[in-house]
Amino acid sequence: MLARLSQITGFVVSLALPAFAAGPEQTEAQTDVLAPAPAKPQLMFTLRGGVASTPEYFGSDENVIGPDLGFSFNYLSLRNGRTFGNLDPWADSMGLTFGGSFRFIQERTADDFDELAGLEDVDAAVELGASVRYGTEYFAAFGEVRRGFGGHEGWVGEVGADAILRPTDRLRLNMGPRVFFGDDAYSDTYFGVTADEASASLPAYDPDGGMVSAGIEFGARYQINDVWGLEGAVTWEKFTDDAADSPIVKQGSDEQWGVRFGVTRVFSIGH
Repeated sequence: MLARLSQITGFVVSLALPAFAAGPEQTEAQTDVLAPAPAKPQLMFTLRGGVASTPEYFGSDENVIGPDLGFSFNYLSLRNGRTFGNLDPWADSMGLTFGGSFRFIQERTADDFDELAGLEDVDAAVELGASVRYGTEYFAAFGEVRRGFGGHEGWVGEVGADAILRPTDRLRLNMGPRVFFGDDAYSDTYFGVTADEASASLPAYDPDGGMVSAGIEFGARYQINDVWGLEGAVTWEKFTDDAADSPIVKQGSDEQWGVRFGVTRVFSIGH
């Protein structure tokens, strides 16, 4: 490293000495030679890892504890000078922004729950889609739409808004309503009972799509330092319309609680 530093220093000195002795025109030309190269591409993102307590399945009156993982995009710069996002990973996006949306739904195995006896198993599902958000310093509203793959292949959407408080420079609190929608395919998968599955406790039921649930979320984020942080949230939702009338929900609970807590870490590549 010292040898390399010596080579760089010698190179800079060899360029600087002629320029120092030369006239104004030669100095200007030499300055051009030393102009900085274009910035390298840079990517910045945040990962979250922790634990979460969620309902065992949609409509269950019992929760299960499992891992909680999250990803958020912060910033991207390209060689052509274009940039996306914010170099400050702790800053909220202001104005209108667009992004991706992702949700994972664990499998539902009837053998694991006596109250679901007779129902077909539902494989794990991944939902992928897009989101739009409008944010200010103390308020944010968002909308998301996703398509399911695996356990269900329907379309879902969610809209919500948050009031944002900042008691300190490091602590951010948010609270606001959430409304969730699902199409016929989604509702049939998680709230329907076919004629072949029907029993005395679970009569046949064919729900329509529409509003699935409405609720509220309270979240908190604390910045420990430039790269580490803590993040958590408590959610409550109540099934509505056809989802609330499902026999699966009626023998369980139409109110669903969720809690998550994790550690966040900011990563920067190319800086």
